[in-house]
Amino acid sequence: MQDQRRVVIDYVSPSVNCGQYYIKRVVNETVKINAHVLADGHDVLGASILYKYEDDKDWTETRMRLVVNDEWHGAFTVQKQGFYSYKVQAWVDYALNWRYGIVRKIDDNQHVSSELLEGAEYIKVILDEISSTSDKVYLEHLYDIFRDESAYGEAITEATSERLKDLLYQHPIKLLENHSDEYRVYVDRKKARFSTWYEFFPRSASKKEGVHGTFKDCERLLPRIKNMGFDVVYLPPIHPIGEVNRKGKNNTTEAKPGDVGSTWGVGSRFGGHKAIHPDLGTLNDFKSLIQRAKDNNLEIAMDYALQAAPDHPWVKEHPQWFKWRPDGTVQYAENPPKKYQDILPIYWESQDYKNLWNECLDILLYWIDCGIEIFRVDNPHTKPFYFWNWIIEKVKAKHPNVIFLAEAFTAPKVMQQLAKQGYTQSYTYFTWRNTKHELVEYVEELTKSELSEYMQPNFWPNTPDINPFHLQGAGESKHMQRYALAATLSSCIGIYGPVFEFMLSSSLLGKEEYLNSEKFQIAHYDWTVENKLTTIIAKINYIRNHNEALQQTNNITFCHIDNDNLIAFHKWNDAKTNHFLVIISLDEHSSQQGTVQVPLEALGVHAGHRLDMHDLITDSHYDWFNEWSFVELHPSLPFHIFKINK
Repeated sequence: MQDQRRVVIDYVSPSVNCGQYYIKRVVNETVKINAHVLADGHDVLGASILYKYEDDKDWTETRMRLVVNDEWHGAFTVQKQGFYSYKVQAWVDYALNWRYGIVRKIDDNQHVSSELLEGAEYIKVILDEISSTSDKVYLEHLYDIFRDESAYGEAITEATSERLKDLLYQHPIKLLENHSDEYRVYVDRKKARFSTWYEFFPRSASKKEGVHGTFKDCERLLPRIKNMGFDVVYLPPIHPIGEVNRKGKNNTTEAKPGDVGSTWGVGSRFGGHKAIHPDLGTLNDFKSLIQRAKDNNLEIAMDYALQAAPDHPWVKEHPQWFKWRPDGTVQYAENPPKKYQDILPIYWESQDYKNLWNECLDILLYWIDCGIEIFRVDNPHTKPFYFWNWIIEKVKAKHPNVIFLAEAFTAPKVMQQLAKQGYTQSYTYFTWRNTKHELVEYVEELTKSELSEYMQPNFWPNTPDINPFHLQGAGESKHMQRYALAATLSSCIGIYGPVFEFMLSSSLLGKEEYLNSEKFQIAHYDWTVENKLTTIIAKINYIRNHNEALQQTNNITFCHIDNDNLIAFHKWNDAKTNHFLVIISLDEHSSQQGTVQVPLEALGVHAGHRLDMHDLITDSHYDWFNEWSFVELHPSLPFHIFKINK
């Protein structure tokens, strides 16, 4: 038999899979809660959000407000890393319902002595909750006059007062209240939401051509990376590289003497996932690099690649962790037509999976103990989802600062599932989105759907695996355009350098792969070179680092502009104190003109109000007064990043 609760709580959001998975925020962000709250009849209702941190015993309450059509909104702020729980509470507010009725009867000149007696009973109930002396004295007085017929005139005046209404609202009588299910939000450190990654191969860091780079060479590059405004230095695998079936240059199947192999072919006679390639240096050298990075306000991100070269120690020590074919050979990795003879996939269906999982966890804990708190995970979509849920939960329980980036250029629902299982950030399809329609559609999907609650996109214009067709042979303007798009559309971004800033985009014929790819050989660069692109990247990163509107992804609205070669959007911070209008030309060859609709309503101003449009790249100021404004962009600087000063 049902109980006597009358209030229905429906469609609580945000929630992921009806609360099966948690939503995500970072410290000091707001969780905005919406719910449908309704009851039979026409009674006045009340609703609150109840929330608490994982270690708290008591719930904190914040009231919700009715917006329209039984839809209630509210919000709370998360202030610590870890899990918060939240739920919606709702009730029939009989005291406010009483006041609502008596006000209308008094306005209709009805005699309300009986109603005043009812009001006295409500006042009696809340008197013990009142801490303010003046409010307590006030309510005691009302309690007396509501029961005194001779004080009728004063009583009906006070019954309609805003002071009484406020006190009844602040101290609701929650008779037969109802609660929604409980939901969870996981709170990360700020870098989970806002980070700027720079990837390079340590073995290509040497000053001397043809010489294998070391961690000491990497230390030399840190000031350059810092000065360009990056805060995460991501290193491809630093482990020993397999010698059996080693790949040659340009992914040829036979390595020649001196070929160094793919860094993702992890493991050799020198060790496995807890070892360091001997040509890079020692463990102490790596720890020194980690510390030197911290001294430069940088973090080192490691690659976590759960696979093995044929001569990885695991193959002999734990053969049950690999799949053996009937002819006695081990199954190497394939993604037909691609073959990876130098890599053995792990056999996740192994009967010895518990020891396998624990060893994978131990690898992470080993490097965390060395000072690593960010991992880029290679091909996570080829490992079981529930394995990731287990291992990420284990790591975060002891090391909440750790961030996991999923390198999963795969089917949308697979990427989404990895985020649901706990991944902090994800690579995205931005790398291939090039036209205005493609960009708007994709960003709208990321920011206006349920994805915005649990999947933090990380926009990369290029990676060692992907040399997109639109960058092949592209010049300075296209590279500026792609970086500006990534850096202003998404709060988490990354580039594979110095290939990107040096505009090295030669490709294998007909493929989105780099010619002479660093994945299979050592490259040599003059790391001292500065050009227009390095300057632009540094300026954009400086702007990102000093403006909250660009340190989040979801507060974005695309603005109408009458030219499909121009894209325009408005971004703002949660407090709405930092506003940007970004306009980017998608044509790297010709000048483009257009008229953009300025988001006056969102800015809270009207046509004719002066807006100081401060282009933070050129430091130019423009006075705009109208809803529609003309812009022109040239390939030499194909974007405006306007900070809007009202």
